[in-house]
Amino acid sequence: MTVVSITLPQELVKQFDDFTKGRGYYSRSEAFRDAIRSLMEESEAAGLEEHKVATVVLTACDIRRRDIDVRLVELRSEFEDVVVENLHRYIENEYCVDIFLVIGDHPKVLDFVGRIRGTRGVQQVKTIFLPLRALARTGSEVR
Repeated sequence: MTVVSITLPQELVKQFDDFTKGRGYYSRSEAFRDAIRSLMEESEAAGLEEHKVATVVLTACDIRRRDIDVRLVELRSEFEDVVVENLHRYIENEYCVDIFLVIGDHPKVLDFVGRIRGTRGVQQVKTIFLPLRALARTGSEVR
C-alpha cells in the first residue's frame, strides 16, 4: 500500500482516535480508508452523472468563525441556479449550522458540495442525495 501523509488539527486527531477506538477499527489507517470509501461513494452513485438530484447539505462550524458565514453566503450566491433553499441557525452559542436544499445536475451539485467541503473551518458536512430519475420512473412529481 501507498503511504499518504496528511496534516490535521490536534483536536481532530484526538476525536478521530476516540472514534476509531469506539468503532473497533484496528488502526487509524483502517478507519481513514473506510472514511475515504464513504466519501467516494457519495460521488460514485451509479448513473447519477447524467441526471438531476435533490440534495440536502448540512454544515456545521464554530460559531466564532464569522468568516465562514460570509464564505457560505458567497457560495450560495455563486450556485444560485441550484441552491433552492438555505436555513442558517446558531445552536447553543457553540455551532453555526447551515442546511442547503440543492436541486440540479449531479456534477454541479457535487461541485457545490466539494466547494463547501474545501472551505477552511467547516467542521462537518453531511449530505443526502436523492436521484430524481428514480422518482420519474415511479410517477412521483418533484415540485
